[in-house]
Amino acid sequence: MPQASKNLARPNYHRYLSAQAHEATSVPSDAETIYALSSGGGVAATAVAVIRLTGPQSHLALQTLLSKTQKVTYEKMKLPAPRYASLRMLYDPISSKDSGSEEDHDDDDDNIDATEGLKRNPLDSSLVLLFDGPKSFTGEDMIEIHSHGSRAVVQGILSALERIGSPPYNLNIRPAERGEFTQRAYGSGKLGLVEVEALADLIVADTSYQRLQALRQLDGRLSDLYEGWREELIKGLAHAEAVIDFGDDEDLDDDDLGVEEDINSGEMGVWGAIRPKMNNLQLKMEKHLADAQRGEILRDGVKVAIVGVPNAGMWVCLMNNLALRFRNFSLNLQKQLKCG
Repeated sequence: MPQASKNLARPNYHRYLSAQAHEATSVPSDAETIYALSSGGGVAATAVAVIRLTGPQSHLALQTLLSKTQKVTYEKMKLPAPRYASLRMLYDPISSKDSGSEEDHDDDDDNIDATEGLKRNPLDSSLVLLFDGPKSFTGEDMIEIHSHGSRAVVQGILSALERIGSPPYNLNIRPAERGEFTQRAYGSGKLGLVEVEALADLIVADTSYQRLQALRQLDGRLSDLYEGWREELIKGLAHAEAVIDFGDDEDLDDDDLGVEEDINSGEMGVWGAIRPKMNNLQLKMEKHLADAQRGEILRDGVKVAIVGVPNAGMWVCLMNNLALRFRNFSLNLQKQLKCG
């Protein structure tokens, strides 16, 4: 077989397409640093709140919050070791109290100690986690701040992060849009579309079945299945192009075709050996899709209307058996009913 045909029979198109998709969706190096409250809605007080930052200046933002004074060079503040939890005091980057006269603070900046200068007001004693990109959820440098969950503490930290985006710090930082952390994880190749959908389902899961389905989808097994189908389709496409360009009278090696030795005995040609594999792949896809939309029903639930005579106990018993629990009925009514 001509060498050109053999090269076509061993395609690497999927790697090229993956690289192109990654390049099209990857986050640029000068992207903004974003932050958001990742636990709860910030309305009710909780014991612990988690605030996340991601982006090229996330570590610099943390150094700004760790600095005790306004005069100290915050870039020199020591950061926690990556992936190790560290208990740190966070400080308001704007508020200050004079700890002495101006003459006391005219020393060279290199000699300024972190305990001298204009002292800042503390925000909270928080647990801080640092992640270096690309070994993070988003693939970028990330910070997680585990603070106390009161509204005052949470709002104080969020306001401090907003203020370091203005003079004298001028960091390229802003609040995150809804779902932007996941969008950046997808853009950097940390999550595929299937995993993104699974993550969204897991966040809003109400039942254990919904949770299990989302976790099965999130662990990558569904993506692996689809990627296997994709590779088979690309290989079949490459062989079809080889037939168009070079004819069907050329025989490929068994390794090129990906079939057993007895299937390609020299009588079938290129297309004759590939067609059974494509038919088999089609059957696999049809079987996978013929699930009566069980996944959607499990994720979205089923809306059922129970219609009958008002105050009929039999309808309450029926709904109880369907839902396996009472809903919207008084305790007295539950005691009066005897549902078998």
